[in-house]
Amino acid sequence: MKTLLKNGKVIDYASKTNEKMDILIENDKIIKLQKEILEDADIVINCDNLVIIPGMIDMHCHLREPGFEYKETIETGAKSAVKGGFTTICPMPNTNPTPDSAFVLQKIINEAKRVNLCNILPYASVSKGERGEELTNFEELKSAGAIAFSDDGMPVVNANLMRQAIIKADKMGTFVASHCEEKSVAEGAINSGKIQEELNVKGVLPEAEEIMAAREIVISETNNVRAHICHISTKTSVNMIRDAKKRGVKISSETCPHYFCFTVDEVLKSGSNAKMNPPLREEKDRQEVIKGLKDGTIDAIITDHAPHSEEEKSRKLSEAPNGIIGFETALPAIITNLIDKGLLTEMDLVRLTSYNPAKLLKIDRGEIAEGKIADLTIYNPDEEYIYTKDMIVSKSKNTPFIGKKLKGKVEYTIVSGNVVYKSK
Repeated sequence: MKTLLKNGKVIDYASKTNEKMDILIENDKIIKLQKEILEDADIVINCDNLVIIPGMIDMHCHLREPGFEYKETIETGAKSAVKGGFTTICPMPNTNPTPDSAFVLQKIINEAKRVNLCNILPYASVSKGERGEELTNFEELKSAGAIAFSDDGMPVVNANLMRQAIIKADKMGTFVASHCEEKSVAEGAINSGKIQEELNVKGVLPEAEEIMAAREIVISETNNVRAHICHISTKTSVNMIRDAKKRGVKISSETCPHYFCFTVDEVLKSGSNAKMNPPLREEKDRQEVIKGLKDGTIDAIITDHAPHSEEEKSRKLSEAPNGIIGFETALPAIITNLIDKGLLTEMDLVRLTSYNPAKLLKIDRGEIAEGKIADLTIYNPDEEYIYTKDMIVSKSKNTPFIGKKLKGKVEYTIVSGNVVYKSK
């Protein structure tokens, strides 16, 4: 089976390619990459005016299965992911039951194989039942297919337990992804400040994230091991990570489109569909997140795709659950709010959504080159539209992007040489 992609603008961070090229795929591999390929193929895709990048990788999402299938399933989540251009996604373990055993983890992996739309590489739990009391069997879970470890959704409060986990994961060649939240100063619904006072709800202090981020940096630096900090949202967190990296600390981090697209003011427009954890912050935080993406302080853009039912999100702000969906809006959010405004380049897009995530996860993806697996995202960078609820493929519809003008649309998603999504 041969597929020929003609006249697409190929952007690849590893080779620094940024030019019109043809790509010939045979079965699951790229076999030719050159200016013009004159060869017959079973499928020919005209990529005029389209951009071809290495398949996007989401290091941090929530698929809700097992236990919360009314919000999302592995199948509906995968369909949403490929529509958004993601070829690899890594679901977090805050399910019921949580993948704290090889048995549960294998069930998730088997369902992902049955769905067979994109690469689904699940995290396993750091602690049994995500209770933060006792470490899971890291060796067993890694052998069963865990990509890495996290208790995301909950912080690991016990510093000694987290220290043990980070050291153990590092020795195994993987990492712990830390949900940084000091609960004692994070009891509220939205970021502390004027909007929170205006809405008369409890606030979440920026220190809730920063205290835990500082702890992980200390553990990483003192023990010369790698730690990964999830969904960075504050100026202080970005600055701490930047300073740590300058000292040679083995720290990596990620952020989400909502932290560079919105501030806490969005809650006034979108209500609980702009409520997530960590919460939307102030303009100074948003600007520092963008600076961190530009200068390499933040390694990856992830979605933190977190589906919830309409009933749940229709509750009053203080009671509605945290989280928004993100697979289908990530790429246009980056194009609209960063690339189109000259804040990042298309090469930065590849670095942050594909190349770096592949390196962090230690998977052979994130590059367009002969001999590489053909995981590709093909998009129209110029198409503009108003994002509406009926466009959403995810089982849940909780997003502040509804009604917003976006630019950039995925036309094709290719996984292991197969076209798994086509826009028309």
